[in-house]
Amino acid sequence: MKDTVDYERPNTVSGLVAKHAELSALRDRYKAEIKKLTVDIDHLDAAIRLFDPDADSYAIKQYVTKHRAQKGTVKRFVLDCLREAEEPLTSRQITEKWAADRGLVCDDATYATLRKRIGACIKGCRDQGLVEDHGWTRDHDGNGPYKLWALKKGGV
Repeated sequence: MKDTVDYERPNTVSGLVAKHAELSALRDRYKAEIKKLTVDIDHLDAAIRLFDPDADSYAIKQYVTKHRAQKGTVKRFVLDCLREAEEPLTSRQITEKWAADRGLVCDDATYATLRKRIGACIKGCRDQGLVEDHGWTRDHDGNGPYKLWALKKGGV
């Protein structure tokens, strides 16, 4: 029966495949546009702070609300970073990669908020037995100490 359906409607499947490709391309174009708009908003926030340094608090709250990551995105990103890393990473290093990956130019307060999210995700992964502590380190400027994290041996 299946072979009969395929022969009777060959254009149905090819039409659905074409529509799938069209919608996937459209989604990718919108993702790129959203990324560009996020960078533009960051630049506007920075320009506003040049004229009014006290304008941070409202912009940060709005930024955090509007640019919230989809559920599971941060965890997937953190685990991918640790999986691809040649050595253990700090939450600071992972946060820098997150901001670069999303094309974000962060001020100190927004960066601190992102780092707290990454840190909370890492602790959740630790509690699930996915990552483990690998001691402490300082960054190139002597800041720290920062805890080093890596995937648990035999983990994900």
